[in-house]
Amino acid sequence: MKSDVRVMPGMGYSVHEMRDPYGTTIREFVSPAGRVFAVYWQGPYAPDLRQLLGEYFDQYISAAANSGRTHRRVMHLEAGDLVFECGGQMRSFVGRAYLRSKLPEGAGADVIQ
Repeated sequence: MKSDVRVMPGMGYSVHEMRDPYGTTIREFVSPAGRVFAVYWQGPYAPDLRQLLGEYFDQYISAAANSGRTHRRVMHLEAGDLVFECGGQMRSFVGRAYLRSKLPEGAGADVIQ
């Protein structure tokens, strides 16, 4: 993403925080084995979801095409293990995506922020 990364330890995982060139903060939640199990973003622009979701991007696209549901600028999708949530308005976007089965023991989805 061409940005500096700040690593913050958590309980059973670490958080890698970076800021993209457009001012959006992105956090990757990483297991001790080095696998990203969640991402969170907040900023004036939505990030490149293809880059952010990696191998799960196609699942996201498929779920989005089949859902047709957005409520008050908020989207919540579930596709198998993948949970995707985003919302916002012009110049203020926030979202997260995570794999339910990969959340560390004792950590719920509420830690992804």
